[in-house]
Amino acid sequence: MDIQALTALSPLDGRYAGRLEGLRKLASEAGLIRQRVRVEVAWFQALAAEPAFPALPALARADREFLDRLFEQFDDADAAAIKAIEKTTNHDVKAVEYWLKQRLSERESLKPFTEFVHFACTSEDINNLAWALIIRHAVVQELDPLLAELDRRLAGMAKDTAEMPMLSRTHGQTASPTTLGKELANVVFRLRRQRRALDQVEISGKINGAVGNFNAHMAACPDVDWPALARALVEDLGLVWNPYTTQIEPHDMIAEVAHALMRINTVLLDFARDAWGYISLGYFRQNLIEGEVGSSTMPHKVNPIDFENGEGNLGLANALLGHLAGKLPISRFQRDLTDSTVQRSLGSAFGYCSLAWQSVLKGLDRIAPNEQRLAEDLERAWEVLAEAVQTVMRLHGVPEPYEKLKALTRGQGIDREKLRAFIQDLDIPASDRNRLLELTPANYIGNAAQMAAEIDRYI
Repeated sequence: MDIQALTALSPLDGRYAGRLEGLRKLASEAGLIRQRVRVEVAWFQALAAEPAFPALPALARADREFLDRLFEQFDDADAAAIKAIEKTTNHDVKAVEYWLKQRLSERESLKPFTEFVHFACTSEDINNLAWALIIRHAVVQELDPLLAELDRRLAGMAKDTAEMPMLSRTHGQTASPTTLGKELANVVFRLRRQRRALDQVEISGKINGAVGNFNAHMAACPDVDWPALARALVEDLGLVWNPYTTQIEPHDMIAEVAHALMRINTVLLDFARDAWGYISLGYFRQNLIEGEVGSSTMPHKVNPIDFENGEGNLGLANALLGHLAGKLPISRFQRDLTDSTVQRSLGSAFGYCSLAWQSVLKGLDRIAPNEQRLAEDLERAWEVLAEAVQTVMRLHGVPEPYEKLKALTRGQGIDREKLRAFIQDLDIPASDRNRLLELTPANYIGNAAQMAAEIDRYI
């Protein structure tokens, strides 16, 4: 095992490092530096392509390709070189600027124009766009595929078990039956709604100077349409332009992403706890894995560890996301630096989301419905038909139907024969009496089977 993983402070970079490689490349400090380089290069190229900015002439094709390679081929050695410069500057974005100037100086055609790197920019012009790119890539490349797989697996299970009856438990007590598939379909529907909300968040950015007004830009070159140039750059990066900011892009977008992820996590937390409970009740069997140990002292144990790990990491994710959402949109006057250190935990928040979702998927791999146990529980719960009986009695004007069923069933066991005898004595039409007599806890499921089977109608 990698000794760095054993000595890592965070389990995301230690115990769970192998499960988060994609996110690490995106949202680590090296990933952030890479995106800063991308933004700085894009700004330099945009200035060169602006006819109203003659100080930086149009770039030759070879120079454009050279600049593109600075980002496209950026590696850990480049990130380390920038960090070495930062030891002197004590400023991370300035270190990127100096590194780029060094690289441009390698080409005679670009050497005279190195001062146009970071021209009229404040650090936040670069940082907000770099973080926006990281967020977009993290959601699209790492998080959304996991949500898609959760959707596929849960929807498939819902349809496979659409007609499998299951006793409901409201307040932990026996309640009107449902089907296992319908309960899974409920989770699918909730996740799809929150996933749409995540997809609809506009990942925004700005590049407008020290306090958001293009002050230095207009002082130097008043003939350039700076807002138009800024908008074009932001949109070329695949982001949504935010025209109104102080020094910082106000981070409302990050709060929206965080809140969307928190709601997704809340749905999955609810599911993980229910899955744990259904395993405890025996409604799900857990598949055995050769060589695995469930307890250091009790050999029989097969623990629902994946749902437990999922629950724990969902809590950690939401704790971080909640702080990000609550803190980042608040900044004193035109900016303070508290956002900078907090944003550095975005990758950790995404990491705990990813880790939790992977655990839930692993938990789903290990469970299968226990139809015998489901059927046994239903057969012991004939009292749940009291709802149907008293409702039909109401329909036909039988006095005090609820009270009669309450006296018959509340807090006491009732079997098939006792309930049938009660129904036989009811003064209701024979057709309704016969329909009630045909009811069992296993077939009193309303439209649950249909709803589960048709979950894809509600994407």
